[in-house]
Amino acid sequence: MEFTEGKFYHLYNRGNNKQQIFFSEENYLFFLRKIRTEILPFCEILSYCLMPNHFHFIIYIKDRDTNIAKKIGQKSLNKAIAIVLRSYTRALQKQECFTGSLFQQKTKAKKLEINANDTINYLSICTHYIHQNPLKAGLITDLKDWKFSSYLDYIGMRNGSLCNQSLFYEHSGIEKDDFIREGEHLISEKMLLGIF
Repeated sequence: MEFTEGKFYHLYNRGNNKQQIFFSEENYLFFLRKIRTEILPFCEILSYCLMPNHFHFIIYIKDRDTNIAKKIGQKSLNKAIAIVLRSYTRALQKQECFTGSLFQQKTKAKKLEINANDTINYLSICTHYIHQNPLKAGLITDLKDWKFSSYLDYIGMRNGSLCNQSLFYEHSGIEKDDFIREGEHLISEKMLLGIF
């Protein structure tokens, strides 16, 4: 995957053959800890949703000239993503007693085209879309009931520190009250077509 500094991306992958990748609450939390240690040095995370058989993140690529980049040396974001997936796979192989691939071969990263002149803010639409995944999958009937996404942080029900909400609000051009109101309207696949 090619990443450009100062750009937003929708990063996602799913289980090989759509198989389950999270089996317990500890699995979700372990995965998020790996994301924090491996991925955050390269990007800001704006939102995320972990589903039983796939995951979504919206990320913003940091400037490579930061002090953090110097500390991590030659490691790249692609390498960091591979480390997360490999180490998580090894942990699950041990836990679930299986061999072979857990994830599909290639993690996808779609650049979000965000222009200040757009009447539709794709950053906001994509964030709502990923937060609504558990609702659309029938896992919950209220978005507040899914604890493995950043939605609870955005509506003030949890004080998580993984996501950079300030950066989201700065680039989405919406206020917190508007975010909550917008999040109540389901985002269709059709609305996402203009994003990528």
